[in-house]
This record gives sequence, structure tokens and C-alpha cells, in this order.
Amino acid sequence: MTQSVVETRPLYGIGTVARLTGLKPDTLRVWERRYGLGASHKSGTGRRQYTQADLEHLQLVAALVSSGSRIGEIASVERKTLEMLLRQRRDGRGSAIPPSKPRVVFVGNRLCEWLDAHQGCVAAVEALLLRVSLSDIEETLLAEVEHADALVVECASLGNRQTRELSELQERLGAHRVIVVYEFASERWLKTLEEQSIVSCTFPPESSFIAFELARLGAEKTARVGDGNLGELMTAKPRQFSELQLSAARKLDSALDCECPRHIADLIRSLSHFEEYSASCSVENWHDAAVHACIYAYTCQARWLMEKALEAVLENHAEDYARLCESAAELREEMAGAA
Repeated sequence: MTQSVVETRPLYGIGTVARLTGLKPDTLRVWERRYGLGASHKSGTGRRQYTQADLEHLQLVAALVSSGSRIGEIASVERKTLEMLLRQRRDGRGSAIPPSKPRVVFVGNRLCEWLDAHQGCVAAVEALLLRVSLSDIEETLLAEVEHADALVVECASLGNRQTRELSELQERLGAHRVIVVYEFASERWLKTLEEQSIVSCTFPPESSFIAFELARLGAEKTARVGDGNLGELMTAKPRQFSELQLSAARKLDSALDCECPRHIADLIRSLSHFEEYSASCSVENWHDAAVHACIYAYTCQARWLMEKALEAVLENHAEDYARLCESAAELREEMAGAA
């Protein structure tokens, strides 16, 4: 009998890891050879592949190295310590902690076979595949998994035993969300799942449905960190233009044939104000927090994109723009002196 193992998805090649960490492939190879910071998964053909955990660990190491740490001093440090070190350096100049993806455990042989053909569904999560039935999960497998943010479980049929096992597995792994993929079920047991806030669908599932449910996990996981200042939960993009620079950009339209600088500057200013507002919105539960976290992230992204647009507009008028900024700065100093 073949022993069951925990499989991880997605798996990354060295080129993808290089792009996502900002490191060169040669650097990754040297780190693997010298410090053991390499790919932990080996395919059936012997090819080394990086897991999501490998990638996130390397992102932390790369961020610390870029901020001044020596690779030899942190290569063997565990993830929690790396996060603490990086958090200590976030004084406005340090790198942000790379966010970890939600961990989702898939249980069931047919479900995992289906996932093999629909791996795009797990692009936003760290997926762990258990090719065993719900009733046959061994403690050794659960110990290897440790914890999960969500479960996706295949049940050929639903009944009292299955619902009990689902509850036990959810509690054992601390999962906040459970999705059941079933073949046969009565209205009674579907109602029972609904009362337990367990999502269900028939097998085979729609790939768009699974992708949608998994995509929600990111915002929910972020919201569970806390429900105070949401700005602390998101990685904000720094502002590229000060209020003085935006004021100067608004005045450029008088020297140009179009009014794009003024309109874009007004948009950036409005988005910046709303970004500050949404970051400090107080919420009472994770449902509201998830929505506000998305609003904050989208507003931040929109502001950053409009700043890129303004940079493109100003590129051909650098001298005029610099002169206006100097004039605005001098005027502000005069007003401050008069006050």
C-alpha cells in the first residue's frame, strides 16, 4: 500500500522565484549550495522545484539582505525571527514584510485529480493536497500540515459521520472556512452544512466557483489580523508627489495645450485623501474589515497608477515643472515667515 504524503501547490521554477524575489538565478544557486536555501520539492523526474513556503522564506531573506543584513548571518534563521527583524527595520526605509498566502488543504483523491487539471484555481493560495478520503486521514499527515486557513473536502455522500468528521478536522487544523464538494446529499444535510457556515457544491466543481471562494481568503486573512487601523494591515505604496508638487503640476496646464496635469493632479489629491480616510475607518466585524481592506488596497493602487500617469505627462516638461515647484516653495516660505 502506497503511503500517503502531503503534496504542495503551486510549485515554482528557479526563473519564477528569481523574478518574485528580485534575486538572480546564479545567486539562488549559490545560496542553495552554501546555505541550503534551495528548493525543497523534487519532481518525479528529479527536477528541483520551490514550494510556496520556500518562496516566502526567500522573499524575507532577500528583503533583509537588501536592507543591509549579511546572508551568512540570517540564512539559517526561522521565518518568525526573519519577520521580526524585518519589522524592526520598517522605519520608513525598510522593506515591507511579504504577505503570506492563505493555506488551503484539499482532501480527497478525485478532488486532487481534478485540481491537477485546474491548478489556476490555487494561484492565490498555498495548496496542500491529501489524496486520501476524509475518514482515512492519518495523524501523521495532519501533523505535517499543522494548520490551515481553509479546507476543501471531497465527500461522496453526506451524513452524520461525514459532518462530524468535517467538524473535527476543521477544529484540528484551525480552519476558518470549509468547502465541501459532494456527489450525493439530502436537503437535511445540506441545511446542516449551511447552518455551520460550510459552503458546498456538487462534484466536479466549477473552477470559477473554487477560484472565487479561494480568492476571498486573502482579504479575510488580512482582516483577521485586527479590526482597528486598516492601513496597518496593507502594504501601502509610498506617495510620489507632495501637495506642493501637485499644486505646481496643476499650474502646468496654462503652459500646455491640454489640461491633463491639472485633472490628474486633482485625481491624485482626491485619491490620497480617500486613501487616508479608508485606512482609518473603524469596523466592528471581519465582514466589514474585509470590504474596507479591499477598498483601501484598490484606492492605494489607483493613486499610485495616476502618479505614474502624471510622471509620464511631466516627462517632457521637466524644466517648467521644476521652475513651478521652486516658485511654490519660495511662496510657501514667505507665507510661513509672514505668519
